[in-house]
Amino acid sequence: MSATLQPQVFTFLKALAAHNDRDWFTAHKADYQAAYDNFKAFAHGLQDLMTSHDELARMQVHRIYRDVRFSKDKTPYKSNFSGFFERATKWRRGGYYFHIAPGNTFVGGGFWDPEKADLQRIRTDLAAAPETLRAIIAAPDFVKTFGQLHGEQLKTAPAGYPKDHPAIDLLRYKQFLISHSFTDQEALSPDFPAQAAQVFQKMRPFFDYMSEVLTTDENGVPIE
Repeated sequence: MSATLQPQVFTFLKALAAHNDRDWFTAHKADYQAAYDNFKAFAHGLQDLMTSHDELARMQVHRIYRDVRFSKDKTPYKSNFSGFFERATKWRRGGYYFHIAPGNTFVGGGFWDPEKADLQRIRTDLAAAPETLRAIIAAPDFVKTFGQLHGEQLKTAPAGYPKDHPAIDLLRYKQFLISHSFTDQEALSPDFPAQAAQVFQKMRPFFDYMSEVLTTDENGVPIE
C-alpha cells in the first residue's frame, strides 16, 4: 500500500468526529480498516525515511480506542491517527510523535514527562549554561520550523532556584516540546512523508543537546 496518505483517511476521521459512537463505528468498520491500513503504510514509510538519519528502537502506532475510565469525555474513539518513534539506546534521548487529523496534522518531539532525576539534571545544566539551549531555540531554522519551545511550566521558580535567576524562563519548564503543523493539503501530498522526516531531522540539535546533558554528569563524564 502507498505510503502517501489518501483522502479517505481524512474523510473517515471527519465522519467519526461527527458520529463518535459504537453503533456508527461498527457499521463503518470497513472504512475504518481501509483508513487505518493506509495510515500504517504511511507510518512504515516514514520509519524507513527516518532510519537514514537516526537510529530507532521501535515504532508504535496508537490504537483508536480511547481509555475513558478517568475522563469526563466518554466518546469511545479518538478522531485522529497517531504514533511515535523511540530512539535507540540510552544515549539517544527524545522521541518523535506524528499526529494525523483533519485540520490538525502535526509532527512533534521532545520530553513530555521527564523523570524527576532527568528534569533536575536538565535544570542543573540550564542554570549553569543556558546559552547552549538558547542558541539552539533561537537559530533561524529552528524558529522557522518550530516557532518556539513549548510545554507546561511552573508559575514560579523551581525549588532551589531564585525567582530572579538569569535563566528562570527556561528553569520553569516541566516539559520540553517542539512541533510543526501541516495543512490538510500538505498532509495528502506525495512528499509529505519526506517533509515530515525532514522536520524530525531538524529536531536533532535539540535532541543532541538534551542527550548529552542526560547521559553525562555535571563534569561532562558519561554516566554508565
